[in-house]
Amino acid sequence: MAEARDDLPGVVIAVETQGNTLSGISLFNGFDANELKQIERSCVWRKCRSGDQILTRYSLSRDIIFVVSGEVRIVNFSLTGREVAYAEVKSGGYFGELAAIDGEPRSANVVAHQDCLLASLSPPAFRDVLRSHPEVGVRVLEKLARIVRVCDDRIMDLATLGAHQRVYRELSRLITGDPIRLGSWLIYPSPTQATIAAKASTTRETVARVMSQLTSAGILERKSKTLYVRDRERLNLLIEHVSPMDDAAR
Repeated sequence: MAEARDDLPGVVIAVETQGNTLSGISLFNGFDANELKQIERSCVWRKCRSGDQILTRYSLSRDIIFVVSGEVRIVNFSLTGREVAYAEVKSGGYFGELAAIDGEPRSANVVAHQDCLLASLSPPAFRDVLRSHPEVGVRVLEKLARIVRVCDDRIMDLATLGAHQRVYRELSRLITGDPIRLGSWLIYPSPTQATIAAKASTTRETVARVMSQLTSAGILERKSKTLYVRDRERLNLLIEHVSPMDDAAR
């Protein structure tokens, strides 16, 4: 097992005694058992509880971190303390690759959204994997390309949409088809107002106001943990509509 480092939180555990594995990590798809075991032995394995701060922005740790189980949220905070959500990383994913590659400080905060089992790999060990397995490098490049595209979309939203419109946009991104009723749409599980606000870069109060208006207009209907989208076309039209009230809420 790799030597434990003190720059990451959580309870350090031994991979050999716990039977933990990286076999579910998408980055290592196609690896045989022996190759995977070598990487596992180079990792520091930690358990974190929901709500634990895993990384802080500008911290000096450089490891790439694999989410073996659980889920984490990648966020930042404005000068006024408003949370800006970047992404959720679920079991099988990873984060921290930027610092592992370029050696610069962390670019965001990472918080455990659920109880997690994490495996961290040092930059030298990660570089060894990249050199010996070019397909891993390609997968990392593909992820970075997706991040750039998402950031481009968010920059465009911030530059061209008002606060209400950004909430509409975030809701539209969460819509899926109703598995029971053909041609119907829903959002499940229904996100919290704080989650939508963080992704839309606005306040929780603005989200509450928008959700109330959409419900009153018959566009949304909440039942238990599900949001039913009764008029998807009207919701999409609202994204392109700018009202004086919305402009003031930018």
